[in-house]
Amino acid sequence: MRILVSNDDGINAKGILHLVKELKNIGEVTVVAPLTEQSAAGHSITMKVPLRVTEHYIDNEFFGYAVNGTPADCVKMGIKNLLKEKPDIVISGINNGSNAAINVIYSGTVSAAREAAIMDVPAIAISVTDHHPKHFEYAAKLSAKLAKLVCANKLKTGTLLNVNVPDLPEDEVKGVMLTKQGRSKWDDYYEERVDPYGSKYYWLTGQLLIQDQDDDKDQIALNNNYASITPIHFDLTDYEMFEQMKSWDIDTLKLNV
Repeated sequence: MRILVSNDDGINAKGILHLVKELKNIGEVTVVAPLTEQSAAGHSITMKVPLRVTEHYIDNEFFGYAVNGTPADCVKMGIKNLLKEKPDIVISGINNGSNAAINVIYSGTVSAAREAAIMDVPAIAISVTDHHPKHFEYAAKLSAKLAKLVCANKLKTGTLLNVNVPDLPEDEVKGVMLTKQGRSKWDDYYEERVDPYGSKYYWLTGQLLIQDQDDDKDQIALNNNYASITPIHFDLTDYEMFEQMKSWDIDTLKLNV
């Protein structure tokens, strides 16, 4: 199995180290990850700044390629330029912090996997729920098991799996659930502060508003100490609204010429 690994926490993040160590047990792993942290970078790509790729070593041993770009850049660069053959699967993570519910929109981790899906490569994004996680082991094991399942059963073109794991020891995780993306979102704002020189600056803060009750939603599963696996895709069309808008006589909106 040829596995391309990326993330958004940067090539020196602990999560990617745990992930790579586990995945090497099941396949040939190539790492292409951001040189610096790119959390909440979303699906941005670099267009007007040159990208540079450097070989990255850990303890004098080659670990992978560092790119001075976004997670999506890294996956695109890996598949198009650095790998001799198309990977069988792309795995992005292990991310510090949950990427459930509305976080999917902002996440660089998910966007790396989504870029792979756009390029018709099966992909998994995996995260643990704490921003300072203590437990990567179970998430790494789950990634490897799920990678084998995905390659054996195939994903629909354009679909990726968004996986979130409680930051708990393996024996405290109750199980794994197939879930839907929840509607929980952030009630956030920019807190005004003053630096030592008397100038104002702003820092984003807030809290997650739980707007779901159903057990099959990702955030609820996590709250109950289950790992969640959610199939998502990049078709953002609201098909129900599309059908309703057929009665709006859209064709009458033509401009006068």
